[in-house]
This record gives sequence, C-alpha cells and structure tokens, in this order.
Amino acid sequence: MTALTFEAGAATDAPATAEPLLGPWAGSTSPVYCRDVHGCIMAANQAFDRRFGRSSQSFAGRTVVDFIHRDDAPVLMAADAELRRGPPQSEHQSRWRTPQGWRWFTWEESLIPAGPGTGGVCAVGHDITRLRLAEEQTYKLSRAVEQSPVAMVITDPDGRVQYVNAKYTETTGRTLEEILDANTDILKALHPDEAAARSFWETVRAGREWRGEHIHERGDGKRLWESVQVSGLRNSAGEITHLLCLREDISSRRELEDQLRQAQKMDSLGTLAGGIAHDFNNLIAVINGYAEFAELNPGDPATVRKSVQEIRKAAQRASGLVRQILTFSRKADVRFSAVDLNQLAHDLTALLGETFPRNVSFQFALEDQLPHLHADQNQLQQVILNFCVNARDAMPGGGTITVATARADPAKLPPGLKPGRNYARLTVSDTGTGITPEVRARIFEPFYTTKAVNQGTGLGLSVVYGIVASHEGTIHVESQPGKGSSFHVFLPLAETRAAAVAAVRPDEFPGGSETILVVEDETPLRLLLEATLRQKGYRVEGVADGLEAIGRLTAPGTLFDAVLLDLNMPGASGLDVFRVIKATRPNQKVMVVTGHLHPTASAEFESLGQHHFLAKPYTLTELGRRLRQLLDAGGAEA
Repeated sequence: MTALTFEAGAATDAPATAEPLLGPWAGSTSPVYCRDVHGCIMAANQAFDRRFGRSSQSFAGRTVVDFIHRDDAPVLMAADAELRRGPPQSEHQSRWRTPQGWRWFTWEESLIPAGPGTGGVCAVGHDITRLRLAEEQTYKLSRAVEQSPVAMVITDPDGRVQYVNAKYTETTGRTLEEILDANTDILKALHPDEAAARSFWETVRAGREWRGEHIHERGDGKRLWESVQVSGLRNSAGEITHLLCLREDISSRRELEDQLRQAQKMDSLGTLAGGIAHDFNNLIAVINGYAEFAELNPGDPATVRKSVQEIRKAAQRASGLVRQILTFSRKADVRFSAVDLNQLAHDLTALLGETFPRNVSFQFALEDQLPHLHADQNQLQQVILNFCVNARDAMPGGGTITVATARADPAKLPPGLKPGRNYARLTVSDTGTGITPEVRARIFEPFYTTKAVNQGTGLGLSVVYGIVASHEGTIHVESQPGKGSSFHVFLPLAETRAAAVAAVRPDEFPGGSETILVVEDETPLRLLLEATLRQKGYRVEGVADGLEAIGRLTAPGTLFDAVLLDLNMPGASGLDVFRVIKATRPNQKVMVVTGHLHPTASAEFESLGQHHFLAKPYTLTELGRRLRQLLDAGGAEA
C-alpha cells in the first residue's frame, strides 16, 4: 500500500473549530474539509459529515489516508507538492471511501495561510462518480466499436456516412475519408433495384430493423458474402438521428452451407438410386422388346408402327428421367426467378412415383392459378424431395403421400413471417407412423436423425430449414404418433405472376435451303441429322470431331449459314471450336447442342455472347424448329 507522507510534526489531536478554518465554506452544500501539513483532518463542514457518514468529532486524529483509495495516494501527494511550489490552488481527482462504497471526487484545493497552530490545505469536493463511470463506459464502448470483428457504419438519417470502424476499412479497403471524398452511398449498394431500396427506407424510417444478405466485391476483385443489419439510433426524444449498419463477412458460412446442401442433396439422390435403376431397366426392356418384335414382323406395317411408337414413348420417359436427375444433382449457383410451384411439385413427384415402392401412392390438391414464387428452383426441388423421402420412410408398409398447394390465409400466418406480404403454402402429408413431440422439437437440428445407422445423415431437414429461411419463409409441422405427419412450408409469392408462354409445336419439321455444318462425334446421330436435314432441303456437311470442325470453318471459301455444334468431342471441345468461330467468323450463327452444360462452360458461353442452346435428348421436330428460328432471326449472333 502506498503511504501518504507529510511534513514531520505532531498530529492534531482534535479538529479545530470549523468556522474559522472553513470560512464561507462552512455552510456549503459541497463537502469541504481542511487538513494540516501532516495530513490530519482539522475541520469539515456538515456536507462532508453527511457524505462520509461521520460526525466532525470522529475525524480527530484521522488522516486522509483512512479515506482515500490507495491507488490514488500518489495523486494527492503530487497535488500537495504542487501547492507548495505554487500557485496556491490546484485540482485533482481521487476515490474516497463512503458508506455507499468507493466514490470519485474532484477536489479544488487551496493553501491556508500559515499562522499559530494553523496552516494546511482547504479542499472543496464534488462527487463526479457518475461522470467518471460515463467516461469509462464511453471509452469502453468506443474501443469495442473500433476493435469489433463486425464492420460498422454510422450514417445520418438520409444515409450519408459519418463513421466507419477499422473492420469496415479492413474488409472493404476503403477509409472514411475516401468514402466522403467520393460521396459514396453505401446503403444504396445493398439493394438490387429501386423497389428493394424503397422497401428498405420504408422499414428503417418506420423504426424497424432491416436485415439482408448481399455480395460485396472488394477493390481487389474478391467477392464476399455479407450479412447486413441496419437499425435506427434514437435520441432522448425518441427521434431517429442516425442509422447503424452492421456488416458481417459470412463467406465461409455460405460456402459451408453450400457444401452441406450439396452433400444432403446427393444423400437424398442416393436413396433413389435403386428405384431409378429399376425404372431404367424397365424402359430398356420395353425398347429392346419392341425393337426385336418389329424385326420379327417386318412385313406388318401396323406392328412396326406400333413398336416404333412404344419405343419412342419409352425413350421420352427415359430422357425426362435423366433431365430431372441432372437438374437435381448438379451443383449450381443459387438463382432466384419466377417458379411455378404447382408444375415443380407435379414434375418432381412424377419422378418419385416412378422410383418409390409401388405400395406408396401420391395424391394432389393443387390450387389452380397459383401465382409464381420468387425462388431458386433447384433448392425447392430439394425441399419437396426431402419431405417425400421422409414420408416414404415413415410408411414402411406403404401409404399415401399428399402434396397440396394454396394461397396462405393472411390472417392465419405462423409467427416469423413479414406482415403485409402474400405467401403460398406447400404441404406434404403422409399416413405414416407420425412424430413424437420430443422428436418434433429437434427434427431441424443438424445431424439429428431417428433412422438406423447408414440409413441417413440427419442433414436433410436442417438443410431444408436453411433453404426455406433463405427464401424468407418458414416451416410448420403437425404430427401425432400413429396418425401421420404434415409439413407446411410458407413461401413468399412473387410480385406478379409470370406470363405463361404457350409452346408452339408445328406439325411438320420445317425445311429450308441453307448450308448447315453438323459437328457431332456420335456417328449414328450425325448420320441421322444429316439425312433428316437433307430430306428437308438443307445442304449439309458433317464432321466427327472438334479439330475437323475448326479445319472446315477456317478453310478459305467455306461458308455456312448455321453450325450445329456438339459440346463434348475428342480433339477439341465445342467450347474450343466456338472460341475459334468468335475469333474468325464473329457473325456466324451457332446452335450449341449438349446433354449437360456445366455452369463454368455456361458462364463462358454467355460472356462470349452465345444464347442458343439445345438440350439432349431432343426430338427431330424440336431441332428443326429451333434451327429454323436461328436461321430466320434478324442480324448476326451476338
């Protein structure tokens, strides 16, 4: 403990009469005391007595060391030394023990003129505990804000930036001075369009909190996913004086979510593998059987025609199955667009109907003219598939899965949805074993599963929950043991219903007289295309690989009105061939034909200006119609 040291001398045995020493301070409402050169308290006013819970007589022989905090003793010693050096007034702050605990005081001290039995210091105190605590709190808050792991921005009520913390500068590479010099509207960059910006300002100016996620592109080209929260800061009158914007880098979390979602998707797809193989074997048996039957009856046109029709139906079913499997299983970027929930549910359950056990049946209750959703189609497929697979597993002896859609009643929306928006309700119900309340409380937890070992990862419903949450929706579960389960998914409707485009299917393969280059490595398919196009009047040349195609396209004097370009070929890929076409014949019209277009290749084709694609498998009529549209399109391929 630091001891107070004063000039040597006899301690004062009792306080002197207060009035002569304290003078006009005797009746002050501020605590006032006098101490001698030895540090002993000689006199104190009533305010001092009340503040420290003692009578004046109890101060006899007591020094200030009995009251002051030991860590503040050097401050008092320094103040006394300053008084002795001059000027005869000084001020300092220290903590004193009171009945209420340690309190901060500022003391205004002045020398008492020396005289017989007198001399010392008179100190007038002011309790500044609240001020010191406020200053300490402000300091802590300012350090917390400046050192926060979350990027912070403070703006005025109109969104003009007034402060950014160090994390914001680290994340974006931009300082407050740079933002002010460029007059950057940080909040505007959070919104994809004017409608979203208006909704944002309506929310924050009404005093509500706004939350969202967006992609931020740094100056070095790196793209970051950020979770953003904006709320109003109010003054004592309740008025919004500033806006606080919190921006957290969630790129790692989004990457993990994508990996988890893809892993769960493949896990769900794996559960369908046996049924898919069974269904494909049936289709192959139909195709082989009718082909052999036609060969056995070459002289019967009716039998041959019937066999060809059945082969074609089986092939169409197989192509539809492949297309849906590829659509579901591929790892694609999240892309929100108008989605017809009824069509999506019907198409996917048709696939499941082909692969689920025959003792599991599907029923539908789809509301007509249901407006479209603004959603990612692949993710919604995953939601429906997961619910249906769980329903199947809950009915080991068979049963019925019911898929229903409807507009949600605005008056009966579950908690957590935004008021004033319109929602669709997707319901998947089963007649299975049901769910106990204990299990129902945990079914959305990651890795929680009631299935046997090696029969499920426990990821399915947690991923579904994340998908629905990212679509600003919610899930409500109803179930009783032995009475089946119903999963109700509420998803926001798009602003307007997407216009339905009627498919035009001409009765005949449209013909023409133009020159076509067919680039296809599958010989039977290439020969079929050449023969069909020639039969319709086209002049046709066919090549078997990419290198041969490049040779024909760069040969002097060769001109083609259109190119049918396969994507996966030996020698040089379709993308390589297209790069050569863009470099040597930028006005050449091209139709890219492929069974599966990887997102990376799709992005490069788009960057090169290619927009015409035909997915395998296709019908000859569809190919002829799309080719005619390409040839008749005005101008060159962009």
